[in-house]
Amino acid sequence: MNKLAIITAFLGETRNRYMVYQGNRGLQEKFAMLARIPGVDGVELCYPADFEDPAALKELLARAGLGIAGVNFRSRRTGKWWRGSFISEKPEERRELVDDLKRAMDAAAALGCRRITTCPLSDGADTLFEVDYIRAYDYAAETFGAACAYNRDIRLCIEYKKNDPIARCLLGTAGETAAFCLLIGAPNLGTTLDIGHAIYAEERPAQSAALLAKANRLFYVHLNDNDGRWDWDMLPGAFHLWEFVEFFYTLRKLGYDNDWYAFDVYPKEIDTVQNFTAAMQLTRKLEVITDRIDVPTMEELLRERNSAKTLPYLYSLL
Repeated sequence: MNKLAIITAFLGETRNRYMVYQGNRGLQEKFAMLARIPGVDGVELCYPADFEDPAALKELLARAGLGIAGVNFRSRRTGKWWRGSFISEKPEERRELVDDLKRAMDAAAALGCRRITTCPLSDGADTLFEVDYIRAYDYAAETFGAACAYNRDIRLCIEYKKNDPIARCLLGTAGETAAFCLLIGAPNLGTTLDIGHAIYAEERPAQSAALLAKANRLFYVHLNDNDGRWDWDMLPGAFHLWEFVEFFYTLRKLGYDNDWYAFDVYPKEIDTVQNFTAAMQLTRKLEVITDRIDVPTMEELLRERNSAKTLPYLYSLL
């Protein structure tokens, strides 16, 4: 069974373009909230925000008895890298990014964590003829390649996303990201499969997982849900119950087990502890439904490819 983690950023300020729902919280307050959430096994820490005082962070982790699913390297920052970080046209910005990513890798390693995840949201273009795509891929290869070479023992995971805040991210789908990782060839460069991003990109999450695993690039998983129109970061199963069950079933077949699921869930105005408690409960319930699938029966149904048999069988599990 995979362990469950919460991304620390979602325990703090929640806002959109129009309003602030909840104010920011310090690291101690976030860990106090974590203690009130039943079922949480660990955290995905955010760099640089959570690493201002490494000694205090280490003490909080030890006191809480929580594991570290990964370290989220924020490649979009207020006041810098607005025109892309990994693909910036400015060599000094690309060097700055790589140097900071190396520091994040060192910080993760010091805590015993071997996984960095990053969502390069500012790397792409808003309009046509804005970016030289050929150079953009060259710059991305340069920066990701340099970071991966720095420490092969740490996996660097690209969390692909179709858009936001840029109109079209350079690495927006499972296929694009798998192809890019294979192009670079670094064994420690892979993907974070955010199921909500896959749904929003009009992918079948289970299919995306299978493709990434076939390329040996399925490194990490984020859980949330949306209506397919926007990345709303809602509770797992809010819209796509059977996509989750198929996803979990496929992940087990692929051997993604005894690892981590991290919740990329946005509580907005809802009480944060209540919201993440629900995320834990819903995820475990979706796993229970997945557990009810008789594997030989399902494998035979998959070979038959007859939805008139498969769908009634699935609904019999509820």
